[in-house]
Amino acid sequence: MNGNKPICSAEPGTLWLTYQEKTLILRILEYFMEKADDQQALNIMGGLWQELNHFVIKIEDIFEQEGVVIPNGFTKEDVNLEAPKLYDNGFDIMFLRILKEISMGMYTLNMNMAYREDVMTIYEGLTTTTQKVYKLATHYLLNNGILTLPPKVTMPKSTEFIKSKNYLNGFRFFGENRALNDIEIGNLHHGIETNHIGMQLVTGFAQCAKNKEVRQYFVKGKELAKKQIKTFEEILLESNVQFSASSGSTVTDSTVPPFSEKLMMFCIYLLNGFGLVGSSFGSIFSLRNDISMKTALIGKDIYVYANEGIKIMIKNGWMEEPPQMENRK
Repeated sequence: MNGNKPICSAEPGTLWLTYQEKTLILRILEYFMEKADDQQALNIMGGLWQELNHFVIKIEDIFEQEGVVIPNGFTKEDVNLEAPKLYDNGFDIMFLRILKEISMGMYTLNMNMAYREDVMTIYEGLTTTTQKVYKLATHYLLNNGILTLPPKVTMPKSTEFIKSKNYLNGFRFFGENRALNDIEIGNLHHGIETNHIGMQLVTGFAQCAKNKEVRQYFVKGKELAKKQIKTFEEILLESNVQFSASSGSTVTDSTVPPFSEKLMMFCIYLLNGFGLVGSSFGSIFSLRNDISMKTALIGKDIYVYANEGIKIMIKNGWMEEPPQMENRK
């Protein structure tokens, strides 16, 4: 019998969501490993698969010990290893890097709601694994010329304090807006980078989706990503910032789905959550009010899009219900 304290109300929920995400990533890795033609990429993905599978088993053990039903998550039924390659030129590691960005944020939140030693150990171990793989993926992409660096800026020579509220003003009808600060440039570059990957992902998903409503949803996601890229690029260009955040990866012409529509929809559900966090971060930490307003409006668009996706998943019986309390009423 486990010597830990009884599991508390928050922990089954965070473990459930972690289980969903990890089993989804395992299935995606299995397909990408099957199609990999680069040994270094295969090693990165294979090492991650081994470590994530270990933690999935750990979560299942906790559920069994506590009498919690093990979620369905995503199984071998959700991946078609015989499907032709849908993405090419390093997309596998590029997308893996985005998934690890999502994971890092999730583990921080989940650790904040963990109280049992074994649950905290899982999130601690997953954080270590994620940061290690994120670093490996970043080096791989840079070394292969797939990932581009943010724009170069002049290094500050002294510290300064903001002297006027005009620093916040980005809506100027006469004259130019102030130059972008490094935080704003970093946020804008990251938004362009992640939306390029998201646009390629949903393009592939739309290309092979058989359900018409699902296919239209992915096309709508592609247009939303293009809108965000255009918004961020315009802000940079208006400030005469040279940038290049497009990846060299491509979508093939295959129309054979490598994943179930349930898995593809849940994958976009996770990315929408990541996008909402990113737009919130951009709104709060951008000190020019025009940028804050634009990123806030983007957050609204992502929320509406995400809500539409949840309704499609529920309609098709793809949205597994999280653990919940008894209805005592």
